[in-house]
Amino acid sequence: MAFADFLVTDDLTILLGLITASVFLLYNLYKPQSLVHPILLGRQSDIGRVRNPGESALHRNYGTGLMGMFPKRPARDVQTLLDLVKPEFDAPRTLWSTKISNPQLKERIATFGTGLLRAGLTRDSNVLLLLNDGIEFLITDFALASHSIPSFTLSSPSLLSSVLDSHPPTAIVIDAGSLASVLELIYDTNELSHHVVIVVGEPDSQTIRAAKHIKLVRWEDIEAEGRTGAPLTSPTPGSHPAPSSVNDVFTVSFFQDASGQPQAVQLTHENITAGVTAVRALLPLSNPLSGLDTIVSAHSLSTAFGRSVAYTAIYEGASFATCDSTRLFKADEALSGLSDFFSLKRYALPSPTIAFLRPTHLDSLVSSINSTAKGHFLFPLAWRQKHAGIIEGYSTKEGLWDRLVFEGARSKVMGEGAATLRAVVVSGEPLPAALLTPARIGLSIPLVVAHTHPLVAAPIFASHPHDLQTFAHADEDVAHVGPPVVNVETKLVGVDDAAIERGEDPVGVLHVRGPVVGRVLADGSEQGSKEEVWASTGHRARAQTNGSFKVWIAEK
Repeated sequence: MAFADFLVTDDLTILLGLITASVFLLYNLYKPQSLVHPILLGRQSDIGRVRNPGESALHRNYGTGLMGMFPKRPARDVQTLLDLVKPEFDAPRTLWSTKISNPQLKERIATFGTGLLRAGLTRDSNVLLLLNDGIEFLITDFALASHSIPSFTLSSPSLLSSVLDSHPPTAIVIDAGSLASVLELIYDTNELSHHVVIVVGEPDSQTIRAAKHIKLVRWEDIEAEGRTGAPLTSPTPGSHPAPSSVNDVFTVSFFQDASGQPQAVQLTHENITAGVTAVRALLPLSNPLSGLDTIVSAHSLSTAFGRSVAYTAIYEGASFATCDSTRLFKADEALSGLSDFFSLKRYALPSPTIAFLRPTHLDSLVSSINSTAKGHFLFPLAWRQKHAGIIEGYSTKEGLWDRLVFEGARSKVMGEGAATLRAVVVSGEPLPAALLTPARIGLSIPLVVAHTHPLVAAPIFASHPHDLQTFAHADEDVAHVGPPVVNVETKLVGVDDAAIERGEDPVGVLHVRGPVVGRVLADGSEQGSKEEVWASTGHRARAQTNGSFKVWIAEK
């Protein structure tokens, strides 16, 4: 038989060959490509070549490198808090329910600062902020910082008694609705005659009668006093504080550690400007934050990270608001999940585009979306197809299955936010790893999983927004939180040297340092030297081979 006989074909053979080739080409052409090259996700940290006994090697963000300088400010001309309010951004934006431009905001800050000086505050004063998140908090915080008057903030009202005893403030700024609940504690202090209580809002007559031995001043009157332009009465040395510098401590944040013990951290202007720099770097450069965004947060301004999120919105000219769960004195302790997220609807705010949430919010939101989507008869097929795309490193909310199944479910649950929300940053507590895939399918937008700590003005770790990997260990059920952010250096202490020599991942207590890390106060005094020192978070962590981390709040 001649060789040519083997090449004889009929029309059916040719047709089948063309169909096979077409299917092969279409499969490869339309197969979703990973949003991030695997090489980038395989080396997310720059890891030191040496380590000390009992410690892991040093880890830095791969983009910063071990020899790189930590970025400390979002722009060269940003030195202090007030520099974050860029005067060239004159377009109005909404802060909670107040529409205001940057020039108007700066004018109100200057006016309120002048009013505080006329009220007798000096650089030697300190002011306790018992305010719920709102524009009054922002104006007060900026005004105090611009005159180098330190402020105190509390992450929990349970800390109030100890702070009044150990750090009696010169003045207290408080919401009218919270005044009655703290009057008794104020009366119990030995510094009663020194307290000036500035009240935001109008307290009821019963509260005013109960506060007859305390000097009450309305917040609006302080602002009005600063607007009069009259000269200061009885000026005293220090009534005109020197301008702030980057290393000035502008606030002391009080919080409770994992064991419930009260702790405090000093935060400088540089800590917050570095925090803003890190928060801005959480999202990809291809779609950065801008003045067109509306940023919402479930993190209180009384915390270091909550402040950085708020001041990032201020710097970008974006609209901003916080959930009701950030209130210091909560009317409803059970408020969480969807009800807390939807509490933002009471503000005259554009629909949110970037959300900084806690795991409870994400869980409630995703569960509601996916439960609603299950009512569609194509849900099982849509879930399988989207899950297959995630395994390939690809996710989108513009695909066929989203239009058919998930888009309607999102709209029913989130309303207008379903179309505008473009990224979620979740932090505050460990995120269950089992929630990652449902969240990526249900929301189909970039999801950043971060790890925060009260000592640090930015996340310590944050995953790449397009990192769709999952990692599993037999003894762990928490999601990975990515590598260190751009201006943090980390190491693990108390690791098993023998296990590391065997090639196992190091596990130990997380220590951090960098410009976003505040300085701990111990027994009312500053801990350590003026040089940058390592701070222990008390959290256990695992450094994975690719440079990402897993963190537990409590020791296992």
